[in-house]
Amino acid sequence: MSGLISDSAPIRWGIIGCGDVTEVKSGPALQKAQGSSLVAVMRRNGALAQDYARRHNVAKWYDSAQALIDDPDVNAIYIATPPSSHRQYALMAAAAGKPAYVEKPMALNHRECQDMIEACEQAGVPLFVAYYRRALPRFLKIKALVENGAIGRVRFVNITLHQPILPHVSEDETPPWRVLPEIAGGGLFVDLASHQLDLLDFLFGPITEVCGFAANQAGRYPAEDIVTGTFRFESGVQGAGVWCFSAYDDMDRTEIVGDKGRIVYETFGESPIIVSAPEGVNKLTIANPRHIQQPLIQQVVDALLGRGTCISTGVSAARTTWVMDHMLRDYYGANHAA
Repeated sequence: MSGLISDSAPIRWGIIGCGDVTEVKSGPALQKAQGSSLVAVMRRNGALAQDYARRHNVAKWYDSAQALIDDPDVNAIYIATPPSSHRQYALMAAAAGKPAYVEKPMALNHRECQDMIEACEQAGVPLFVAYYRRALPRFLKIKALVENGAIGRVRFVNITLHQPILPHVSEDETPPWRVLPEIAGGGLFVDLASHQLDLLDFLFGPITEVCGFAANQAGRYPAEDIVTGTFRFESGVQGAGVWCFSAYDDMDRTEIVGDKGRIVYETFGESPIIVSAPEGVNKLTIANPRHIQQPLIQQVVDALLGRGTCISTGVSAARTTWVMDHMLRDYYGANHAA
């Protein structure tokens, strides 16, 4: 199959952007997955790239993305930079004939996602996105409960996510990049709700209709700090969500309601999954692995070696960006959802 790597040649990864997300969540997972190794890393600050390579026992480091992509020892690219450069680096990897695994959210907007998908399709190389919750045992258990009828036929989903204002964001400081739309594609909604919405896509299929309202209530940074949205899945399940990042406390709650019960869970924590049904309440505790991306990275490696499939692709991830774009178009304008 075009774009796959011979099963006699293990996947040899190069990381573009070896920052914080790669320290524990993903970098070691590239080294620990079967049939996988990490052979090169890149960061614009060469000293930081060199330090990462030394600490993680990686043979090569670069301060140029093109140099890493062109390295003949590298046959797959992990793009772990902020979203503003995902499109550029994915297109560069495709031009070199190398598959890419891209951090989430996939890009600044759906239009950029489409560019990435088209470039990889034309080059005949696979494109994967790091919506790793799809592969975690915790959420696979929720999917199994839903599919096995533990709560009957699902009627609707409610998401509530709120947090206080980031403690290090003040009116006289430069905000972190995650709340700068030109870098992140939006604010913390884009960073966090993307995981929640992609997971619902995994559980119930594509969202086909969506509307939302976004605003900045606290005025601490340029991006939206509150979003409310409603949506309908192709399957007929309906949903709603509220995401607020200037509230008085923390809450992370998703509720799936069926005609015979409900499932309540946290997306970002590890509190028990609560399953309520006529026969009683069951609490399920399922911990996440230390290197939280490793289960999905193993799927990516297996797909590239032609011995399995991966459940998070550019096509599935682009759907989540499309949903977010439409929730944010009231705030950023119609061009954001082009």
